[in-house]
Amino acid sequence: MTYPEQGDLDRLLDDLTARLSCVRHAVVVTAEGLPRSRSADLTYEQAEYFCALAAVLHNLARTAGSHFGVGNARQSMIELDHGYLVIAAIGTDACLAVLTEEGAAMGFVAFEMNRTVRRLARMLSPA
Repeated sequence: MTYPEQGDLDRLLDDLTARLSCVRHAVVVTAEGLPRSRSADLTYEQAEYFCALAAVLHNLARTAGSHFGVGNARQSMIELDHGYLVIAAIGTDACLAVLTEEGAAMGFVAFEMNRTVRRLARMLSPA
């Protein structure tokens, strides 16, 4: 089993935040809530908090899907007063979470997140 270099994951998130100026922060979080990768604009402590929050919210969505028999959570979005928190599953062991600014074009954000999730899934899958 081989794993991607940490820098490769971080660069992928930095690329996402560079392409989408409305994305303030991006993290890859494990199912346990631990930071796997973070965009450069986040300190490690900020990433830890963001990851713990994203993991709890994603797990809540997964639990709701299971309880009501409608399947796994693939993506969750929370509208905030001045932005959006969007969480997308990367298989069953991780997810990508982003925090956007107010007025973000959410269709474009979702499209770019899904593209990034596919790339991350290939990078994080066992070789």
